[in-house]
Amino acid sequence: MKSPIEMLEHWVATQGDQVYLKQPINGQYKEFTWKEVYDQVQQLAGGLRHLGLVPGDKVAILSKNCAEWFITDLTLMYAGYVSVPIYPTANADTIRYTLEHSDAKAIMIGKLDNWPEQEVGVSGDILRLAMPYETMPAQYQWPQLLTLGQPLKDIPLPASDTIMSIVYTSGSTGKAKGVIHPFSSYSWTAEAAVKKVTLDKSDRLISYLPLAHITERVIIEGASFYSGASVAFVENLDTFVDDVKRASPTLFFSVPRLWSLFQKNIIDKIGASKLNLLLKIPIVSTLIKNKIKKGLGLNNAKVFGSGSAPIPPSLITWYHNIDINISEGWGMTENSVLSLLHLPFNPNKIGTIGRPVEGCDIKQGDDGELLVKSKGLMKGYYKNDALSQSCFDSDGYFHTGDLCTIDDEGYVSISGRVKDNFKTSKGKYVVPVPIETKLAKNLHIEQICVIGSGLPQPMALVQLSEGANLQHREEVRTSLKETLDSVNTHLESHEKVDAIIITDEIWSVENDILTPTLKIKRHVLEASYIDRLDDLRGGQIRWENEI
Repeated sequence: MKSPIEMLEHWVATQGDQVYLKQPINGQYKEFTWKEVYDQVQQLAGGLRHLGLVPGDKVAILSKNCAEWFITDLTLMYAGYVSVPIYPTANADTIRYTLEHSDAKAIMIGKLDNWPEQEVGVSGDILRLAMPYETMPAQYQWPQLLTLGQPLKDIPLPASDTIMSIVYTSGSTGKAKGVIHPFSSYSWTAEAAVKKVTLDKSDRLISYLPLAHITERVIIEGASFYSGASVAFVENLDTFVDDVKRASPTLFFSVPRLWSLFQKNIIDKIGASKLNLLLKIPIVSTLIKNKIKKGLGLNNAKVFGSGSAPIPPSLITWYHNIDINISEGWGMTENSVLSLLHLPFNPNKIGTIGRPVEGCDIKQGDDGELLVKSKGLMKGYYKNDALSQSCFDSDGYFHTGDLCTIDDEGYVSISGRVKDNFKTSKGKYVVPVPIETKLAKNLHIEQICVIGSGLPQPMALVQLSEGANLQHREEVRTSLKETLDSVNTHLESHEKVDAIIITDEIWSVENDILTPTLKIKRHVLEASYIDRLDDLRGGQIRWENEI
């Protein structure tokens, strides 16, 4: 199995003058050919050696996605350093913890939105290095780093079992864990992704989801290494749609929150009833579908994906009706993100996460837990041997913590997390995710979290969609009440939801309710609300200021 560095050298030799990376700056692309990327990798590697960093040293990367992120990552692989990606939205405490826990000797800092608030987390005598963007103060700037010392050449290729990266989980429960990935696990998974999606050097990718997350690192960055595809980036949030249109990606991967936002924008422009009517007219239907894809910049995309968090089946169905077939995937930081994928897309299997990719084995534990085994599995958790050993069974299968069902055709559905299940005061266990999925079919709901540990019955905390917030409160209340009553009819008595509470505070990464990958931290919401809900009964719909 070839490493990313061997693949880089392959593309330099076979298409070195072809454009690989496209970085928008002030609305114009700055382009990097494969050969230019390799030259900068060798120059940057020489600069890091000149500064005294030795193979095996940990180097953190704190930046939004950009061409220099890729170049830095390749440099660390090439020169034998261990990369430690940090989310560009991370707060100072998270940054400080990650740097200290990983024993990072240096940090590469790039595009950031709130660097003055984050800078206090980059303390001590750590070496600060800066990408060519306005960012926090650093000892060395990008142009200097490319000219320090001599380019590093003719060095041994990394061994497959060498540690490539320590990837910190997004931390939906407690402190983030440092997941150790050698070259072998990353390379195997990136190559598996390319085979499954059938990418090649003619493909165009766009990178905008955080590269600190293993999904983007494998599905986009890793896929480019093993397919030879070009990669464009997004300049900022305001230019997002224009950047996607200009990139014209052939693969587009997103997260449920963004797919939901795209849906809202489409409905706002056309109108729900008008759209439904137009889609029933044969010729007009085709024109409308093509216009929607073009408006999103996705008219040349052949594969659409969603991951990082569960996506409502109703949302996938809605997109299927406009000829955008979203293939849901499943994975974790611990298994290099790709174990199961719903590709080829099968409309009869909407709501599943598909079947295992080639080379990945799965089985169901006695308690319904999904267990996986592949060459993409981590080496273990950094500085936590006991936990590393306990999460594998005797046959080498990894305990994912996800509850699953597997149908007769091998399609897998996730029904919740083992640790998400809670016991009510009646002593009955409740599995919240299936209930959330049913309630989320109401289009007024943007996000939902069912809690109830120690309460007589479960309760649903809800964030309304933007459109619902503009409607009359009683109209929204009536709609939510109808959905709640309908869902409760099909639940066991101990599962019936006593109330829906529309919360005031926006759930975000900044207030620690969402992880950087937009997963809800159930324990945070539960701690904030559980003591205030005991008196609600009988299927009520309440705004927070009404309780």
